[in-house]
Amino acid sequence: MSERPNERVAYFNGEIVPESHVVVPFRDRGFRWGDGAFDTARTVDGKIFKLKEHIDRLYRSLRYLRIKIDETPAELARITEDVVKQNLSLLPKGEDYWVFQNVSRGADWVGDEPNLREGPTVIVHVQPLPLKSRASLYRDGIELMVSPIRRTPPEAQSPRAKMTNYINLTLADMHVKAQNPKAWAAMLDTNGKLNEGTGQNLFLVRDGELYTPKGEMVLEGVSRATVFELADTVGIKAHEADLDLFDAYTADEAFLSSTSLCICPVRSIDNRTFLDETIPGPVTRRLMDAYSDLLGFDYERQYLQFLDG
Repeated sequence: MSERPNERVAYFNGEIVPESHVVVPFRDRGFRWGDGAFDTARTVDGKIFKLKEHIDRLYRSLRYLRIKIDETPAELARITEDVVKQNLSLLPKGEDYWVFQNVSRGADWVGDEPNLREGPTVIVHVQPLPLKSRASLYRDGIELMVSPIRRTPPEAQSPRAKMTNYINLTLADMHVKAQNPKAWAAMLDTNGKLNEGTGQNLFLVRDGELYTPKGEMVLEGVSRATVFELADTVGIKAHEADLDLFDAYTADEAFLSSTSLCICPVRSIDNRTFLDETIPGPVTRRLMDAYSDLLGFDYERQYLQFLDG
């Protein structure tokens, strides 16, 4: 099928084709306006983790945007599994895939001219996780910096939908990296409360308990929900709360959760380290170990094996 050696394949509007054949029209609203939704899972030792939860969230995002696709959730899940299966032989040993479902509203009509194709654009594709570039984060922790660019407020667009327009998050990331190329951005909402990262949920630890921003103000990550499940399993109380910079600067520990990271410790926030500078801190360590137990796979070791030294 592929015209290039070792080329991955992707699902594109009803067919599985070589990635080089996935060509989106320049009039597609996803390209022109960021008008679409997506979701991202990951494989764990070659198997997709919590695919149903990711598919369900994608369809909630699509309902919010009033985009309807022909594929049912069950069909899209089967398609996703098939795309992963067909690409597994190209995955280097010891690595895993990011797994993406991207949907746009489709191409705009131009005046009275009919489109070449009506309806949404649907793409399912994979790419290897950035294990090498992120390996040191599990040894050293993430340096968080709070961006002055605020998160888009719910009254403008709901953060609970995972939409393709990421310019708000991108600008925050660019601002922070201009000050410190190694830093990751943390964002505040328009009320000055802690919100989320540029694709990660933020957790603080205080007196052995977890605190994270309220769900209605952030994208409620599948990994975020997993952290709550694990905290309950290991007996750690977890709270959704309004949190500010005082809470961040005086926390005992902090970590980020996301599909690709699972749980990753934070080293500092705005160059302020925590009282116990152990990476990861004791509560974070318990949850990271519980996450690996849930996966049946040592994801932390998977990252650390790519350390240069």
